Amino acid sequence: MSQTAKVALVGNPNSGKTSVFNQLTGLRQKVGNFPGVTVEKKVGTAQLSSTTEVSIIDFPGLYSFFPNSQDERIVVSSFLNEKDEYFPDLVLCVADVTNLERHLLLLTQLKDLGLPIVLALNMKDIAEREGLIYDSELLSKLLGVPAVSISSRTGENFDILKKEIERKLSDLPKTCPELTSGGKKEKSFYKFNVQETSASSGIANLLKTEKAYQAKLIGHHYDWLPFLDKEKAERVHEICEEAGFEDLKLQVRETMQRYDKFLPITKKVFKKSIKEQATLTDKIDDVVTHRLWGPLIFISIMVVVFQAIYSWSGYPMDWIDGLFGWMSESVKSAMPDTWLAGLLTDGIIAGLGGVLIFIPQVTILFFLISVLEEVGYMARAVFIFDKLMQRFGLNGRSIVALISGGACAIPAVMSTRTISSWKERLITIMVTPLISCSARIPVYTVLIGFVVPAVTVWGIFNAQGLAFMGLYLLGIIAALGSALVFKWILKSDETSYLMIELPEYRMPVWKNVFLNVYEKVKAFVIEAGRIILVISVILWFMASYGPSKAMEQAELEAMSMAKEKSLDEEQTANLLAGKKIEASYAGHLGKFIEPAIKPLGFDWKIGIALITSFAAREVFVGTMATIYSIGSESDEGSIKERMAAEIHPVSGKPVYSMATSLSLLIFYVFAMQCMSTLAVVKRETNSWKWPIIQFVFMTAMAYFGSWLVYVIFA
Repeated sequence: MSQTAKVALVGNPNSGKTSVFNQLTGLRQKVGNFPGVTVEKKVGTAQLSSTTEVSIIDFPGLYSFFPNSQDERIVVSSFLNEKDEYFPDLVLCVADVTNLERHLLLLTQLKDLGLPIVLALNMKDIAEREGLIYDSELLSKLLGVPAVSISSRTGENFDILKKEIERKLSDLPKTCPELTSGGKKEKSFYKFNVQETSASSGIANLLKTEKAYQAKLIGHHYDWLPFLDKEKAERVHEICEEAGFEDLKLQVRETMQRYDKFLPITKKVFKKSIKEQATLTDKIDDVVTHRLWGPLIFISIMVVVFQAIYSWSGYPMDWIDGLFGWMSESVKSAMPDTWLAGLLTDGIIAGLGGVLIFIPQVTILFFLISVLEEVGYMARAVFIFDKLMQRFGLNGRSIVALISGGACAIPAVMSTRTISSWKERLITIMVTPLISCSARIPVYTVLIGFVVPAVTVWGIFNAQGLAFMGLYLLGIIAALGSALVFKWILKSDETSYLMIELPEYRMPVWKNVFLNVYEKVKAFVIEAGRIILVISVILWFMASYGPSKAMEQAELEAMSMAKEKSLDEEQTANLLAGKKIEASYAGHLGKFIEPAIKPLGFDWKIGIALITSFAAREVFVGTMATIYSIGSESDEGSIKERMAAEIHPVSGKPVYSMATSLSLLIFYVFAMQCMSTLAVVKRETNSWKWPIIQFVFMTAMAYFGSWLVYVIFA
């Protein structure tokens, strides 16, 4: 048996599929996108035995093979095309044994594809706790697929599951009958469908039969199924219209027929049902999803999250700051004063250190969000805010995107695929980047220190933490307000509804939590670090060098002023560094845009940071760290201290006054400064029209919002 066999992991949302994936693969996993689309996939390696290793593909969750979202279409598309890169050799179907009836619909549809299947009956520990007794061997016999009862929380019976997967793969030729057609091997399911498309009567008869599953796949989604060429697809469309193909009716009828077949099976399998009484989950939901208490609890949880981001991160941030300071000083003392030493200390170390210091805050954010997801609270948040979201032209599922936007707008925009309404999905995509993401944390942390003192409010709250939450709330208000405007502008006749499963409350699977945090922080460090490293090197060069005549003139002016004012050696070095930066290439760039940003209270140095941070918002702090690091060797201290010490050469006042700092904060709350997000929006909307509109309206909000704040507080 090949060691590169592909095992597709599929299941309903909330079936514990992700936990199963983590148990099988551990750290041997990587995240990416399916080719040509932004749908996220996870691929990992599982060691089934000492001699057998397989590739596990974690497909998006879906309820059935009647695809209604991009996530579901990706799964169906991959499973219906043998040439697809992710076409599986075996399907591992994960089902929640405590809600088995809902999960068997997908299993029976998978069986119709003729692929080898192993059924993982998850939540064994919960079933035992709730007194649910069932016969997995009888279920396996009645369904015709091997079934293994497991607990993804404890890892129970995963050794049996691995052996069953290995056994099933070893029998692969027996379980996948193939037909030979013209020298080419094709599975009978595909051969039947493709051959039928060549005869009008054949397709018409198929569409009129009770095989609505196959009819749906061929007829309704003829435009994207990979095994149909354009000519066949057009012919199928014509035949569907001639036959009066009614997709929804057939889908409902076929689904009910499936339930009629497998519901008697579940009655035979289960020996003892769950007690018909209110469970602990029901009792908790009476409070958590209450019309009044639900939103208050949500707000309280968010307060705790933002307080934790500030309160818990202090010591590790100080340690990281000290580490980079020590690295810079060590390099300076060990190397001669050359361009290479300047590149390392003032470019690379200063730039990376200025952003990586915020890893503790990003880690805490991801950790707390992951815990909320594991516990089952996030589904309740969707339910609680559905009606409110509808008023703003959004959907209850939009809250998932908006909350995910607190981590990163890119996966948040991608998560809108589950919203079936075109209008609600588009509005969610357009406003999600207004939610403050983790990339804004470095900017907020530095600038809030210039505006809000580090004091305790009401005896328990950190004042800077409250300000931090206030900025997030401002982003939420801006997102909802913008959504309301788009609701009025965009016209659609679509009706909207929310159908969501509220999972049982469970203790977090800590392995899942830490794997998710590890994955997200790793992505933050690698993606942000890579961009910052390149920009820091470019900035160091632009800030250290410039037109030769301008640099010589700057040096002469600095020495003349130092002599005139009788400055000491350190003051002279700082003055010389400032004059050289102003005469450098970076200085020329900043001076060029300074007239446009001066009404906002920004100088040319801030202008440089605004330009570079369009690559990614977190680059702002790295840019300032690089600019303010280029100076005398005695210029020590954190980026925050160096920015606080910056004095305006004309007015003699601090550059980062309350008015300027507030103006900058408002700018970064609203501005669309993430080229990667714009690229994803283009991919999701399949047009440059919407990302351009998004960039223009967010930039306008940022500019006029900053100007208004600066005018008020200046």
